[in-house]
Amino acid sequence: MNAARRSPFAAGAGRRVQLMATCLCDAFYDDVARATVEVLEHFGCTVEFPEGQTCCGQPAFNGGDWPASRQVVRHTVKTFAGEAPVVVPSGSCAAMMFHGALLEFEKEADLPEVKQLANRTWELADFIVNGLGVKTWPGRFDATIAFHRACHTRGTGTVDAALGLLNSVAGLKVVPVGEVEQCCGFGGTFSVSFPHISANMGELRLEHIRAAKPDLLVSPDMSCMMHLGGLAGKEGRPIKIRHFAQVLRDALKNGGLL
Repeated sequence: MNAARRSPFAAGAGRRVQLMATCLCDAFYDDVARATVEVLEHFGCTVEFPEGQTCCGQPAFNGGDWPASRQVVRHTVKTFAGEAPVVVPSGSCAAMMFHGALLEFEKEADLPEVKQLANRTWELADFIVNGLGVKTWPGRFDATIAFHRACHTRGTGTVDAALGLLNSVAGLKVVPVGEVEQCCGFGGTFSVSFPHISANMGELRLEHIRAAKPDLLVSPDMSCMMHLGGLAGKEGRPIKIRHFAQVLRDALKNGGLL
């Protein structure tokens, strides 16, 4: 979807972006937000962080509480007002903002700003490649990784963008994983409503990942990271997991570029 859009920056506006760090960065993965800022700044972006941001509204939306979701989305629209692109280091939250939020409000003609926010929201990998035009990544990262695609990145430019950049990093090897489109089982409120099904799905995903024998599991989605990491730890067989942004940031550091 985003890959077909024109430049996210207005003529003469500079490379100013707004970062939506998401609830998971706030609660669990603060270094992912830090890595995202460092990566964007390396390519000349001025990163703004609207302090009033909360949630994208997806938990309530997925749980069927649409009135509550509407309230959260309205707040998000106001918080991220303006023309600057909104960059999200999460395929799930980005999808909510440029798919779920738009679908929720599509019949409310008095809220065109919702559609406007949807059209300038980008997942991080998609933004780097299709917004900034970066096709190869500098630096070095010595590791063999498995890449988990995350369901919410389907139909967007995220997967091709992320894999293209990762495959261009010196020292990094991406190994194929069985059932490449397989869900991790998290699904937001699905994992709460159907915990046993969710856990079984995640354990099956872990089997395919372990069979590839990677040094690291890498994903553009923190909810998948949290779910798979939690299951692996509960089994007593922890795996090392990194967010896509952390790998890019560390490659720059290893190459002496940060």
